[in-house]
Amino acid sequence: MRAVQITVFGGPEVLQLTELPDPRPAPGQTLIDVNRSGINYADTHHVENSYLTPAKLPLVPGAEVAGRTADGRRVVALVGEGGYAERALAPDNLTFDIPDGTTDGQALALVSQGLTAWHLLRTSTRMADGETVVVHAAAGGVGSLLVQLAKRWGAGRVIATASTEGKRQLALDLGADVALDGSPDRLNDRLREANEGRGVDIVLEMVGGPVFDASIAALGRFGRIAFYGMASRTPPTPVEPARLMARSQSVIGFWLVDCLRQAGMLAEPLAELFELTAAGELRPVIGGEYGLSEVAAAHRALRSRSTIGKLLLDPSR
Repeated sequence: MRAVQITVFGGPEVLQLTELPDPRPAPGQTLIDVNRSGINYADTHHVENSYLTPAKLPLVPGAEVAGRTADGRRVVALVGEGGYAERALAPDNLTFDIPDGTTDGQALALVSQGLTAWHLLRTSTRMADGETVVVHAAAGGVGSLLVQLAKRWGAGRVIATASTEGKRQLALDLGADVALDGSPDRLNDRLREANEGRGVDIVLEMVGGPVFDASIAALGRFGRIAFYGMASRTPPTPVEPARLMARSQSVIGFWLVDCLRQAGMLAEPLAELFELTAAGELRPVIGGEYGLSEVAAAHRALRSRSTIGKLLLDPSR
């Protein structure tokens, strides 16, 4: 089969198109003929071995696929790695049927980014009606879904941030009340101004560095900031517990992998996201599609933060 493999860690330049033997399923695994694979920002960390768990070489990146099983089921699956290929193995318990009326691309936008957005709001920050929610990188795969879900689930105000005017307009089109420049300089001031001078209730943050620092400064009393990525590759300033105590604030980490170990944390939320999408009440944004031979370009685009929504990989070209 055709696949993208790395034999050394590094940037987009290490992604090499090659031929590999077809994978053979073990008990508890499903073999999937891949129609589309998802490309995630986390993949850029994976190939340079800077993610939360160490990677091993050689490696076929790609954490999610959509396609068909040997018995003809159309499925989307979380595979961990091996997704940048014409065929992939998935754990049976992480393989989900795609309902009629949902495209493979939409399913891929929901199975990782969608579940992350669902849990950030429902599980991690426990958003309440009327609260102000800040969504950083609001035009991205997770951010574009967070904007829509927060509004649908009763946020009083959704403040989106993004790096360009086009991305900010997309966030407004998806339901954000305000869209701001996400650069860190005076970000605390801009967030408070957008919330009528008050601290915000929730910040959903995946940039890191000074954006995190400005965001925690913008929190009000009982405010929560959920940290689910570090796209800038710059760590935030360490937070003193006494500072949190003084304003009853919370800093929350979230990694979808922890949900894989808990029964009921994937299938039921994913079914809800599928239903919302089929009803036209949730719009997964597909931001681009690349062939296997173009995957390095996709990674460069992600790292430059020039993309929107979900990026897809077509293994047939």
